[in-house]
Amino acid sequence: MNYKHLHYFFQVAKLGGVLRASEHLHMSPQTISGQIQLLEEALGTALFIKSGRGLALTDTGRLVLGYAESIFSIGAELEEAVRDYPSKGKLLEFRVGVADAVPKTIACRLIEPASQLQEPVRIVCREWKLDTLLGELALHRLDLVISDAPIPSAVSVQAFNHKLGSCGVSFFASPSVLSATSTVRFPDCLDGAPMILPAEESAVGKRLRAWLGAKSLHPRVVAECDDSALAKELGRRGMGIFVGPTVLERDIEKQYGVRAIGATPAVVEEFFAISIERRITHPCVTAITEAARTRLFAEPMRRQAKRSTT
Repeated sequence: MNYKHLHYFFQVAKLGGVLRASEHLHMSPQTISGQIQLLEEALGTALFIKSGRGLALTDTGRLVLGYAESIFSIGAELEEAVRDYPSKGKLLEFRVGVADAVPKTIACRLIEPASQLQEPVRIVCREWKLDTLLGELALHRLDLVISDAPIPSAVSVQAFNHKLGSCGVSFFASPSVLSATSTVRFPDCLDGAPMILPAEESAVGKRLRAWLGAKSLHPRVVAECDDSALAKELGRRGMGIFVGPTVLERDIEKQYGVRAIGATPAVVEEFFAISIERRITHPCVTAITEAARTRLFAEPMRRQAKRSTT
């Protein structure tokens, strides 16, 4: 496969047409169309179909576009690394994958210590489904995967779980929802209340549903979200009560203008660093695990212990 042809395809797909791509690349539309035709012949399938006066991607075209984005993103990283090398010296590259179920704020707090090492560090982050990230880890394309669950038993990857910490969940409500539930104490206020639940197949989603059932609580489910950031945004807008890690309780209240109405340690959120190393040696992974265990997840445990003794 000729990667120049792939580059022309990428520009046409991203810019929305051959004419715009030709202006951007300073080439004639006929030349670009011919190069894309050669790529289609090399792959043995059409990548575009006519749609009105323009072009639309075929299903295969969308697949190829996803790979092209990754290829040219890595190429841009390579150019930047080589360009920065004379002034910054050799950078320690840290490639980390974040499972899409991990809250973004947790991921940022976990990764941040890796950027505070004395030696220069270049952090490359990837976010995707856990099984896909584990495949990348097995191929040594990632140094670490951060997940809300250990390695699934169905995934045959030779890797090791390093538990970073765990915490309970807190329940949050916007002022409008809070006014409707403030007359009833937690957790009884959840019964019949509008609620935004995590996806049923997620680890915290399963535990939360089991806890609600054990407490004979039947909230009115108004939404289920894979993305915790979307759930928080819907909750901020008053759609319903949502949950978040107790470790982020103050951050969530401040960022989204909501208030925690209660918490339970019975619904546990766990976080893991998954690596191909049984014994951690990568300095960035060491920094992440130590900070998580001594700071990020240690403070909620101390607060909970203090509450139980008072």
